Parts: sequence; C-alpha cells; structure tokens
Amino acid sequence: MKKRYIKKNEDKDLLSPSKTKKPRFVHTDPWRVLKIQSEFVKGFDTLAGVGPCIAFFGSARLGESDKYYKEAEKTAELVVKQGLGVITGGGPGIMEAANKGAYNAGGLSIGCNIDIPFEQEANKYQNISLEFSYFFVRKMVFVKYSVGYVIFPGGFGTLDELFEALTLAQTGKIEHFPIALFGKEYWLELGKWIDECLLEKFCTIDKEDKELYKIVDSPFEAVEYIIQEIRKHRFIRNI
Repeated sequence: MKKRYIKKNEDKDLLSPSKTKKPRFVHTDPWRVLKIQSEFVKGFDTLAGVGPCIAFFGSARLGESDKYYKEAEKTAELVVKQGLGVITGGGPGIMEAANKGAYNAGGLSIGCNIDIPFEQEANKYQNISLEFSYFFVRKMVFVKYSVGYVIFPGGFGTLDELFEALTLAQTGKIEHFPIALFGKEYWLELGKWIDECLLEKFCTIDKEDKELYKIVDSPFEAVEYIIQEIRKHRFIRNI
C-alpha cells in the first residue's frame, strides 16, 4: 500500500529538531506541551467512568474477507458477554472487526483513533470515539484503561504495542495483565525466536518473562485465557 504523507503530523513535528533559530512561540516545544496536556485531559475525562476493557490490536489492512477479521469480531463479542468493554485504535481492519463485534453484541465499544496521513480512518462501530495526534498519549490510554490485550497479526505498530506492554509488565511499571497473541501461524516463529535467542542463547530475558503472554488460536481460547488470568490475579471483581 502506497504511503502518502500529506496531512500535518504532530508526532513528526514534536520529534524533529527546530529548523530556525527563533521559531514563533506557537511552534515551540513548550507550546506543544499544552496540546499534549489537552489530549491527556480529554482522554482521562472521557474514559473516567468506563468499566474494565480489553484492548484489541492488529493490522488495519485485514478486511472483512480475512479470517482474522472474523475471529477478532467473534472474540470481541465473547469479551463483552463477560461484562468487559472493548477498546481499539478505532480504525479499519482488525480494529473495526473488534469494535463491530462489541457494538453489535450490545457492549461498550471504544475507539482511540490516531491522526496519521494514511490507512487510519475511524470506523463506525463505536460508542465512544476519541481522536489523538500523539502516539504516546494514545498508547498510555490503552494501558491505563485495559485489563488485558488481544493482539492479532499486524505490522510495526502492532509489534510496538506488544513489546511496550511486555516491557512495562517485566519492569513492574504496570500490574501485569493477560496478553493473548492470536494466531499460531503468525506468532509461533516469534515465540521460537524469543525462546531460542533471547532466553537460551543470549539470556537477555528470564524464564518467568515467558509467562507474560500466551499464543492462542481461537476466540474461545483467547477469552478463556484472559478471564482465567483476571480471576487468578484479581485485577477486577465480579468476573
């Protein structure tokens, strides 16, 4: 898919060095701090009253005919039947599928859309829809309002969400919640690489770190694992 960089990109502007010696105040980093603050305030205010949610991640490029789209839709449906909400990146593909499954099942369906120049357009299956300009603000919202992740096949963004969650759990920055990697054909080789390279050959992780996630291959297996872990660690009551 061709990538077209046309729209204003807040993340890119923030991470780029200043190109002038004396930029106007509204183009300086201190000014951007206020914009970042406003995104945090809006996210906190909008989601303050929602119940526990499961975050779904995966490729925006997997359409309705793809098996993983259908599996994500079914998984989200099962999640809301357990009394949990669903939160996604709000876009097409796997995100749309999860929002659709939750929405059509009468559950809470939240979308946290990101303003990027390609691929991302808010889907219509959302009870609550938020718009973010900054990836790191959006990612923090996922962590703060989720009690579990279901991660479907995806690209760099999906892998970024996975490894950030693993890092936060490994280092004790968050209370670990269940992370289900959906689709053995997609995740099995990554699991082998983690075992053989990180754990056995270079010893850059501990054996206990392998317990931070589980590879699953069906909607029922994914939801069963999530619910078992929630009950085991008592993340929330009445589940």
